Amino acid sequence: MCDAMSCQQPKVTSRRDFLRATTALSLMTTAGLSGLSPAAWAASPPKPDNVLTPDAAIQRLMEGNQRYASGVRLRHNFTHDRAALAGGQNPYAAILGCADSRVAPEYTFDAGRGDLFIARVAGNFANDDMLGSLEYAVAVLNVPVILVLGHDRCGAVDAAVKAVTQGTHFPGHIQSLANAIAPAVKQAQSQHPTQLLDAAITQNVQDNVASLSTQSAIIRQAQQAGKLKIIGGVYRLDTGKVDFQLKTAS
Repeated sequence: MCDAMSCQQPKVTSRRDFLRATTALSLMTTAGLSGLSPAAWAASPPKPDNVLTPDAAIQRLMEGNQRYASGVRLRHNFTHDRAALAGGQNPYAAILGCADSRVAPEYTFDAGRGDLFIARVAGNFANDDMLGSLEYAVAVLNVPVILVLGHDRCGAVDAAVKAVTQGTHFPGHIQSLANAIAPAVKQAQSQHPTQLLDAAITQNVQDNVASLSTQSAIIRQAQQAGKLKIIGGVYRLDTGKVDFQLKTAS
């Protein structure tokens, strides 16, 4: 994690960038967590088992999904967790996921309360709000992994496909979702024109894995320090399995 001085150095290209950077710095200063792991900022973190390395956190996500897909889940004692979590949180992973009601990350990874920090928007893309939320997870909560989680038959990506290929225009703010995902559709269209929806879903995940570090100095510095990994995945509605894309963003 960057220290207070290094976090002040990223290039600010817009008022939004400036506000995002200064807000994150303020959060770190207030919490007193800059550069510290959960084990360092609390003698007894709310969930000690969540203090993990990036690789261990990824393995835990994979094992949780295997249990979920096979129908064998852990028994979570929510009453026991409640008192510990009332005083703070130290999730072991952050997820940028789709708002689709069929994809519930806590179920998908057989996780309990306080385990996952989840930012969700239809189409699982990193706009300013999603990016700021994930910066908080990295800068303040010290999550060791971010997973960008898409899913097959995604309605938001399908809308973007129709916007690009048929010129469809959607009412209200729905069009903004299609516009945000359109670059992934165009990239997939040039490479996989016959199975465009599936290709665009995968491309959208890959694009957002890459964009998290390119758009955020806070995330990039944590990644470069070896404290954070960013991976992708596509959830399969028919099986409940996640196809992980374990090549981390560089």
